[in-house]
Amino acid sequence: MEYLLSALQSDFLGTPTWTWLAFIGIVVALLAFDLGVLHKEQREIEVGESLLLSAGYIAVALVFGAWVWWYMGSQSGMEYYTGFLIEKSLSMDNVFVIALIFSYFAIPRLYQHRVLFWGILGVIVLRGIMIGLGATLVSQFSWVLYLFGAFLVFTGVKMWIIADHQPDLANNPLLKFLRRRMRVTDGLRGNAFWVNEPDPATGKIVRHATPLFLALMIIEFVDLVFAVDSVPAIFAITTDPFIVYTSNIFAILGLRALYFALAAMIHRFRYLKYALALVLVFIGSKIFLVGIIGKIPAVISLTVTLSLIAGGVLFSLWKTRTEAVATN
Repeated sequence: MEYLLSALQSDFLGTPTWTWLAFIGIVVALLAFDLGVLHKEQREIEVGESLLLSAGYIAVALVFGAWVWWYMGSQSGMEYYTGFLIEKSLSMDNVFVIALIFSYFAIPRLYQHRVLFWGILGVIVLRGIMIGLGATLVSQFSWVLYLFGAFLVFTGVKMWIIADHQPDLANNPLLKFLRRRMRVTDGLRGNAFWVNEPDPATGKIVRHATPLFLALMIIEFVDLVFAVDSVPAIFAITTDPFIVYTSNIFAILGLRALYFALAAMIHRFRYLKYALALVLVFIGSKIFLVGIIGKIPAVISLTVTLSLIAGGVLFSLWKTRTEAVATN
């Protein structure tokens, strides 16, 4: 018993092991409740339900942040909330691409929740690996933070320039690779990712992937690309792996629920990307300003980030108000 208590109190990546286990327990409980209770039967998720689910995930994330504030101090609490806000905002940009992927593969709303659920599981693992590598690099080589900062500024400028650009999914390198290496059915087979069907050439029963599986792989690939932006962004706020990982995962967990609401009004957030571009430039610039004016307080980072994102959302809603009226 004493050994177990000692192990729970021992540090893992600078934070007591029991806090990591508690966080993992919360995530597992949320996913089990979502899949095993709320969506035990496959059905379409309506906009109202999507908003309620998203509000629930956000509430849990905010309560967890309050606990971080109480247990780890106000500085860690501010860093958690800033990281959560940045990742949540960048995840909203991810929604635009996910909607394009579902449209490209003609995935009906009935099956979209299944793809997003398994996609989230992959994201939890991939983000853990990337954050672990990032934490190791930063702890061993402090100058890596300056590379992160330069990359964020570059990415922000690039995002501003190509804000209206639409991804060309037909020429996606991963999709081309998968189509060359795998047998793929000519259409969906219900909610199955894999099916056994006759080979057109030999007539032998072989395993085929379905477009649903291809959509899942492309979504995972897209998240990996987005993580290249979001992970350095949170490391520019804090280098604490616990704050980085928990804020990332809590923001992503609600993305699946929020998607079904945002996808229905995605055109109303046309100018949000410009605000996100400014956020990336601001966060990246912070690293270089440390040597000139000192470290920028977490409360200022949170305020500036919140103001830019809120401004982007409000400006988008204002600019597209005539379209909303015409639609109604």
